[in-house]
This record gives sequence, structure tokens and C-alpha cells, in this order.
Amino acid sequence: MKYNRILVKLSGEALSGDGTSGIIDSKALLSTFEVISDIAKSGVEVSIVIGAGNICRGGLIEKTGIDRVTGDKMGMLGTIINSFAIADQLNRLGNKSVALSAVKMEEFMETYSPELADKYLKEKYIVVFGGGTGKPFFTTDTCATLRAIETNSEAIFIAKNGVDGIYDDDPRVNKNAKMFKSITCSEIISRNLKVMDLTAIEMLKDKDIDVRVFNMADRNNFLRIINGEDIGTTVKKG
Repeated sequence: MKYNRILVKLSGEALSGDGTSGIIDSKALLSTFEVISDIAKSGVEVSIVIGAGNICRGGLIEKTGIDRVTGDKMGMLGTIINSFAIADQLNRLGNKSVALSAVKMEEFMETYSPELADKYLKEKYIVVFGGGTGKPFFTTDTCATLRAIETNSEAIFIAKNGVDGIYDDDPRVNKNAKMFKSITCSEIISRNLKVMDLTAIEMLKDKDIDVRVFNMADRNNFLRIINGEDIGTTVKKG
């Protein structure tokens, strides 16, 4: 295995499929997390950060006139809902899975700490991080980076919809856009490439954590990367 411990960053839309079945589509939920289940059963320690775009998107919330802090709290609660769904699906697939919350809600979920997450990962639980960072003004990209650093993950997997990696321009608009096979954090910042938010990229500049960006349309890409194949784009420190 190329990596022994990874963090998977997924958008909330990964749970909703084409959106016709509501915020969570059973087929999308099953197909995505069957792959995560296979990774965990191969012996890799896996954690997950999930967004809340299937429930509430920041841009749409802002258009309603809702305060930014309130909107961010709504998003955090959306990730909690998604975390419950993911942990339940993974348990039904025969894994041990637990969801941890960045905000205290003991009646529903254990509160996150790096030590608790590390304990569960070593016990081969798939750990789902809910509630973002627990603070407004931070994206789930920043949450994913922070959790990867705190849990000593070796890689962050960013599974994209319809995009094979990181390009020098939007490939859906510019057919001549070129994909990077490897790129540094500093290059992403200098080129202002829209991969993760810049706070998250800045945090990774001096960390030995690979960021693997790839197309999730082919579910086999997850395992191919785990097995050492050069799929998508690899972001390195520097």
C-alpha cells in the first residue's frame, strides 16, 4: 500500500446523486461508500470529512439575507447530518465506523479530539468528522487539512465530479486546458488555482502530506491510488 492512513474529503453533493431523490440518494450513498469500505478492509486507516452542499450551500444562504455566522452554523449542522448517514452506511457494509463532532452534542455524537480520533483509527474504525472546524468562517477544505495534520494522515484524497485532476484552466470551459500530474502548494497559490481554499493550501506548504485530486466517476480510482498508481494530480509540499 502506498498510504497507511488517509483522509477522504467529499462534497455533500456526493451523497445526493443527481439531486432528484432529495438530500441523500441511497444509490449514491452505497456506491461511494462501498469503495471507502473496500479501502478500509484492505488495512488502510481511513477518516472522512464531508461537506454539506446537498443540504445548504453558502452562496444560497447568503442570498436569503441570513447572517454569515448563522449560515456557517447551519452548514456545520448539515455536515453532522451527513456524518450520521455515512457512519450508518459504513457500519451496514460491515465496517466499524464512528462519527465525531467538532461541536459538543453529547446526546448525539462524541466530541472530536485528535487523541480520540487517533485511538479509533488505530482500532480500524472509519472515522467521520462532522461539524467542520466548529468555528464559522472556515471551509471544510480547511477542516480536512487541519484534521489530516492532527491525525498524522499521509494523504488527503479529494474526489472531484467530472474533473480528472488539477488544470491550468477550467477544462469544462477551455478544451486546451492542461492537467498537472504534480504541483507544489506554492505553485497553486501563485497561479491562484481553485483546488482547495488558500488557507488549506497554505497550511500544507511544509507538511509531508500528499493531496491526491482525481475523478470520482471511476470509483476504482480510489483503490488504484492506494495501490500506487499515478492517477490524477498529486500536490506536494513546497
